[in-house]
Amino acid sequence: VNPIPKDKAALDTFELLRESLDLVLKNLLLEGVEHDLPELPDIENTLGSTTTSTTVASATAPATVAEQLHRVRKRIPKRVSRAVQNKLIIRSTQVKRVRKRRQLATTTEPDTEEDYEVRAEDEDAETKARHLFVSCMNYAQIEQRGLEPLYALLNSLGGWPVLDLSWDARNFDWLNLTAHVRRYNNDILIVQWVGPDIKNSDENIVQFDQTSLGLPTRDYYLQPANRKYLDAYRQFMIEVIELLGVPSGRARQATEEMLEFEIQLANITNPPEERNNVSTLYRKMILEHLQDEIPEIDWSGYLKTVTDRQVNSSEFVVMFALTYMHELVQLIEQTEPRIVANYILWRFVRHRINNLDDRFLGAKQRFSNALFGREKNPPRWKNCVTQVNANMGMAVGAMFVRRYFDETSKQDTLTMTHELQQAFRELLNQTEWIDGPTKRLAEQKVNAMSLRIGYPDFILSPAELNARYAGLSVHPERYFENTLNVLSHIRRTDQEKLGQPVNKTVWHTAPAVVNAYYSRNKNQIMFPAGILQPPFYHRHFPKSINYGGIGVVIGHELTHGFDDKGRLFDHDGNLYRWWSDGAIEAFHERAACLVQQYGKYTIDEIGVQLDGENTQGENIADNGGIKQAFLAYTRWLEAQTDPRVLEQETLPGLNVTNRQLFFLNFAQIWCGAMRPEATRSKLKTAVHSPGRFRVIGTLSNSEDFAREYNCPIGSVMNPAEKCSVW
Repeated sequence: VNPIPKDKAALDTFELLRESLDLVLKNLLLEGVEHDLPELPDIENTLGSTTTSTTVASATAPATVAEQLHRVRKRIPKRVSRAVQNKLIIRSTQVKRVRKRRQLATTTEPDTEEDYEVRAEDEDAETKARHLFVSCMNYAQIEQRGLEPLYALLNSLGGWPVLDLSWDARNFDWLNLTAHVRRYNNDILIVQWVGPDIKNSDENIVQFDQTSLGLPTRDYYLQPANRKYLDAYRQFMIEVIELLGVPSGRARQATEEMLEFEIQLANITNPPEERNNVSTLYRKMILEHLQDEIPEIDWSGYLKTVTDRQVNSSEFVVMFALTYMHELVQLIEQTEPRIVANYILWRFVRHRINNLDDRFLGAKQRFSNALFGREKNPPRWKNCVTQVNANMGMAVGAMFVRRYFDETSKQDTLTMTHELQQAFRELLNQTEWIDGPTKRLAEQKVNAMSLRIGYPDFILSPAELNARYAGLSVHPERYFENTLNVLSHIRRTDQEKLGQPVNKTVWHTAPAVVNAYYSRNKNQIMFPAGILQPPFYHRHFPKSINYGGIGVVIGHELTHGFDDKGRLFDHDGNLYRWWSDGAIEAFHERAACLVQQYGKYTIDEIGVQLDGENTQGENIADNGGIKQAFLAYTRWLEAQTDPRVLEQETLPGLNVTNRQLFFLNFAQIWCGAMRPEATRSKLKTAVHSPGRFRVIGTLSNSEDFAREYNCPIGSVMNPAEKCSVW
């Protein structure tokens, strides 16, 4: 019997905890929701309008295109296919497209998100989160509204050529379209954001990088062995386009053209192994110089559209993909405008699929099955919880923390973190391969690490929490518009950081998540409330279990400050060369040992070896984390004077010592199963080794484990030659 549920690609401790947490969040989001809200005006008055009025048109006013369409559709028998109705909608929008295209071609000011705004009277952040969830769950309303919201959105962007044979390339500006979809927080062709400068972590700055792709990595497009995944992607594209009312032949032709373009796009992106050293990618310059470097792109115009502000040519920006941008310009110049427009809007439409009916989710599921082996879609409520927590995580976190969070866990984790920092210092002082000056700077860095545990205090202040989502409009009956409003709000909040000093106390993750983080740019470790639960931690667990659980996680995140990427940043989070040449050389030698060790592991089920290079940062963190956590636990044991405390360090019925229990809990956390397709995808994309090898690789390098479990020297779990960085 396959232990993995059909709606999952894998099952492990993290997934089980997320499942449990999602159920809790679902119930919180359903509390106190008002269902008898007033009916909203027709979609024509809220989508694509050039005014902010939401009044219903007068009965004596001339019929709008939407009203005429509505009258026609009322006469269509229900047996007529949706495809025919979709074609009627497409035809109705063509009347307005010429005007829209001209508007886009002559101004950098887009149809703003206000076109989609439906203002709810209640500005309470938690109510907004609940309304977002309810609108996502209201499938009957989503199905009733059909594709009209999507067609209106595409119309506001100048139209999608694959839907409209009358589309005119003379009015097309690829950069303008790219900037407009960026306003909905979608990075297509150009990735842009505002964040801390990696060489001056106190300053927020505009930054650019190469594009992401429709498939997980460039290898999916370029390696013949991945042909079946590319074929699945092709079929997915065709299905979606046909569902939008496009004849099969035209859908297939457009798909082939877009795929050929994306293959060329993948070819000009740099592979991950060439991007490991961020200092070699970093290029800081004023905007005027970037314009001189790549004159084909109007950088100021792009930023003006994205950021809603006047752009100064003397302001600094950071570029991480200069070569890619040069080659992107060449690729676009060699490609028909219609194909470029089709591709940009395909990527944009793909992100809107969750807002559409089950036919589109079915197409997405078939693609996910080919890519990850997942046999069916998760229940709708799970997807809705995920979206709300991802986009309004602080509001959701406030509900969760007030109801369920044990404040004792916050203090316990803080105490344990200080103990792990001391363990790192102790191990650092015993290290012989690092010179004295570099050691002192490493100790300065670990001392300077800021700690964020549980949740940010502001979420328990209604006024401060509401301010976080001020200006965001959410209504329980407009899921499509709600999603766009949320995306616009995220983009706006991100861009408004420019010119503001970096606030290193700000949380960048939701409290109700099962994960932990280290920020290189802030030298900050973060443990959200969601991970402070069994099997990682419980206030009544033996310390052996807590140190083997959350203790190892703390050590893992702490060690990230000194892995292959983290070591490039100093105690303030700035990219700076603070290591001596000798220490750098010794580090690379020790890291190479881990790369070689993990690169030899093979997933027998699919006959594929691990990528020791791309996983080295996480493997360094795993190996360092368990060593620090065991030392911290040992020091805690040594400090105990009451024998009764030590008697409670094991579990009844288990014939293991307390120290063995430490390693046992670490190992069982990584128990899990994964479908073969998901395993292949993970090996291509993930920076973590599969759970099995996170345990085997880490414990086989641990002298503490070998001693406590009496593993013979030369055995699989106690090789004579071990790898160690920290």
